[in-house]
Amino acid sequence: MISFYSVREEPYGCFSNFSGHGFKIDGVWWSTSEHYFQAQKFAGTPHEEAVRRAHSPKLAAEMGRDRKRPLRSDWESVKDDIMRRAVLHKFEAHAELRDLLLSTGNEEIVENAPGDYYWGIGRDGSGRNMLGQILMEVRSILRERAQ
Repeated sequence: MISFYSVREEPYGCFSNFSGHGFKIDGVWWSTSEHYFQAQKFAGTPHEEAVRRAHSPKLAAEMGRDRKRPLRSDWESVKDDIMRRAVLHKFEAHAELRDLLLSTGNEEIVENAPGDYYWGIGRDGSGRNMLGQILMEVRSILRERAQ
């Protein structure tokens, strides 16, 4: 099993959405996958651009979680696809990340986020690990494309 959480953890900290590996989607530059993900909560509004311009992924996350901002009505039904898109673009844009992800073979990838039972495994390991699941999906996509 491959576990990650903090960007400072070697070698898999770069799997975190806070890692400083930017990419373009639809001609727009995103500093991190966290910026993209959080901004999409407000797609088509000025809040999207404000989050995109946040000076750090931590600030982008805080802005995205601020319920004074109007969360898009379909968020729960689209959030997994938005995360999948962000993660795929990140790993497509950076050969060293792509190579590292592919080097994990068929190992299970787990976001060891103690406070997150949706994207991570939570404190007790019972979380859904959706970010880990998406990383494994992206790994399969990249593997197929490399053949």
